Amino acid sequence: MAGGGTAGHTSPLIATAEQLAELAEVDILCVGTPKGLESRVIPEAGLELAMIPAVPLPRRPSGDLVRVPTRLRAAVNQSRALLRGHRAQVVVGFGGYVSLPVYLAARREKIPLVVHEGNAVSGLANKIAALFTPHVVTTFPATDLPHAQMLGLPVRAAIAGLDRQATGPAGRVEFGLPKTGPVLLVSGGSQGARSLNLATIDAARRLLAGGISVLHVLGSANFTDQNQPIEDPQTGATYRPLGYVSDMGLAYAAADLMLGRSGAATVMETAMTGLPTIFVPLPHGNGEQARNADFLINARAGVRVEDAELTADRLVGEVQELIGDPARLRLMSDTCRALAPSGAARALAQLVLSLAVGKD
Repeated sequence: MAGGGTAGHTSPLIATAEQLAELAEVDILCVGTPKGLESRVIPEAGLELAMIPAVPLPRRPSGDLVRVPTRLRAAVNQSRALLRGHRAQVVVGFGGYVSLPVYLAARREKIPLVVHEGNAVSGLANKIAALFTPHVVTTFPATDLPHAQMLGLPVRAAIAGLDRQATGPAGRVEFGLPKTGPVLLVSGGSQGARSLNLATIDAARRLLAGGISVLHVLGSANFTDQNQPIEDPQTGATYRPLGYVSDMGLAYAAADLMLGRSGAATVMETAMTGLPTIFVPLPHGNGEQARNADFLINARAGVRVEDAELTADRLVGEVQELIGDPARLRLMSDTCRALAPSGAARALAQLVLSLAVGKD
């Protein structure tokens, strides 16, 4: 299994591995890079991880482009050695820098390859792989890959089966939040998000004064000793800053509303759990985040604010408007759950196992 860099690649990998282990007796080897998120979260999930060097593919001509063929050849050779040593019967990839060498190694070794694309706009590694494997599945219906089948996003059972209402009290205790009153969850994903962090910090005291508590996940690299809890003496609402949350299910359960990026994992996990979200697409990359949440925005089940327009004033206004309309929040929550495809992890695991049948 190959995928790494961010939670958008590692989360569906872990979810699929979880289902593979439930369905059959399998020997799983994950392949990642030393610098990606996978170097921490995959071992934490109890999965074996082998490392190969990352081979970034520059989006524009540069000196790095000249070195790509040599680096890629070395990474492919390492990947082939791993596949042979593990006697791999199937390779399944989720994109990211680590995936392309593994995809090419699978092709050279004539091993069946399954590609899962998490975003509405596919990444370069998955675009290349889709040219030589018929087994391509996607999260969203309009993803630009040939012969792709929409499957949804593999999500861990702890998230897919989360009952936010039942788990909410435990989540609030875990994060030191008030037992009652609305809670805004802010998270920019596994790497954090500067614009979300700045707007939230600037807006925090006004939100607390309005009785709205804030659980703010800044990202490990952005969290410092200066990020301290705040409690409003009049309303009792609290601001709780954290660097990282290992159990996002508890964070989703503790919240009534979320502010986040629109990476595939955030979009689908909040939709499955029925957590209304204000999406702020990452303004960089290949534009995938601008499209990932379209199906929720178009159904009025989510709100989108452009990154350049996110200020403390805009954040306070959007949050107060939504929190002040419980009927709208309930409708958004119900619509999210109705629109989110479920069962993707099991379906993908079944596809992988079907390709392993008869292989040595």
